[in-house]
Amino acid sequence: MKPKVSIIMGSTSDLPIMEAAAKTFDDFGIPFEINALSAHRTPDYAMEFAKGAYDRGVRVIIAGAGGAAHLPGVIAALTPMPVIGVPIKSSNSIDGWDSILSILQMPSGIPVATVALDGAKNAAILAAQILATGDPEILATVVAFKASLAEKIVKANEELKKVKFKLKTN
Repeated sequence: MKPKVSIIMGSTSDLPIMEAAAKTFDDFGIPFEINALSAHRTPDYAMEFAKGAYDRGVRVIIAGAGGAAHLPGVIAALTPMPVIGVPIKSSNSIDGWDSILSILQMPSGIPVATVALDGAKNAAILAAQILATGDPEILATVVAFKASLAEKIVKANEELKKVKFKLKTN
């Protein structure tokens, strides 16, 4: 089985955040690979990885990075595959803003889709939506997932009806 998505991170210290993407792919039935590589410490490996992603079956790359957060942009510069950046609030981060801005503010021609700080689950959902444009099975999974989100709100409103307040009208 070939991976459809690659989850990469600057170091394994990012795994507690990035595992949300892996769990989402497990839930959605989407094969993926997961690796640590660094734009700074292993630039040759990062280049080899990015240039070979398509041939390994990868169609979307999710790149998590903290601090200076160059990994998503470097990978996006080296591959034609869509790259989704996950800014991570790391130990050397400036409250996460350095990561957000490093991933978000890419130069023209090198886009990186950027999700919220520590938003690996949303990155996985976005990757699934991208894959769903050409895969009816993944599309059905995404549609079912979105329907489950709506069901949760309907149930929440039913529970809210039971909450009593003196001036509540519904």
